[in-house]
Amino acid sequence: MRPLQYPEEKLSSFIRERKIATLPEMSAALESSRRTVFRKLEKLSYRTSYSHRGSYYTINEVAQFDDSGLWSHRDVWFSVYGTLLSTAAAFVEKSESGYFVGELDNALRVSTKDALGHLAREGIVSREKVSGQFLYLTVDSHRRRSQLLARRAQLAEPGITGPIPVADIMPDELRAAIVLFFSMLDEKQRRLYAGLEALKTGRGGDTIIAELLGLDVGTVARGRRDLLMQDVETERVRKKGGGRKPVEKKARKSSQK
Repeated sequence: MRPLQYPEEKLSSFIRERKIATLPEMSAALESSRRTVFRKLEKLSYRTSYSHRGSYYTINEVAQFDDSGLWSHRDVWFSVYGTLLSTAAAFVEKSESGYFVGELDNALRVSTKDALGHLAREGIVSREKVSGQFLYLTVDSHRRRSQLLARRAQLAEPGITGPIPVADIMPDELRAAIVLFFSMLDEKQRRLYAGLEALKTGRGGDTIIAELLGLDVGTVARGRRDLLMQDVETERVRKKGGGRKPVEKKARKSSQK
């Protein structure tokens, strides 16, 4: 005779087998209303997803959270911190240098713009404009200052393919090198170089690069558009006839006996 299985045990077994489930799926499995299923869930150590609008459920014995406190199954994400708001706030609080929206999107694998905006309005996190976009930071003044300094140090690091650091945090040596290089370019090359750096900088890049290089914003925008449209005529590096003269091969004199 099979042992009697209580609703909570049946629900737990169902979730262990499926790993994650929605309320309609659990309701169908238990042949009970959603309200009844939710009451049974409350007797288990359950968690709701922070992705998919919290519509998925799991239990602690199933979820295997990584060092950052995240776990996923079939692209459904769960967090030890709970909801997306709580998770975003925890990540910002623990971050060494704060988060831009795109960075937190990548870390949590979901869009975080609305969540971060809500947290900032509620005073749960703070934000400050850095490089033309909001950097989200802790509200603790001492730690916020440390995060901001760390971020500015990161942005000041010159990279081969990365954007030019913004003017207010650029080392003097790097600024001098950029000015020297820029002064060696002709008008067309300056416009294209400025356009390239604006593309690498991203949002607000035209204005940032224009201020840094002392150009009109329209000139930077034109250079950027020319590169995107590949509307650039390649020219010869040397004029025709320039460079070393070809070596004329002379006939060897015949020896006389």
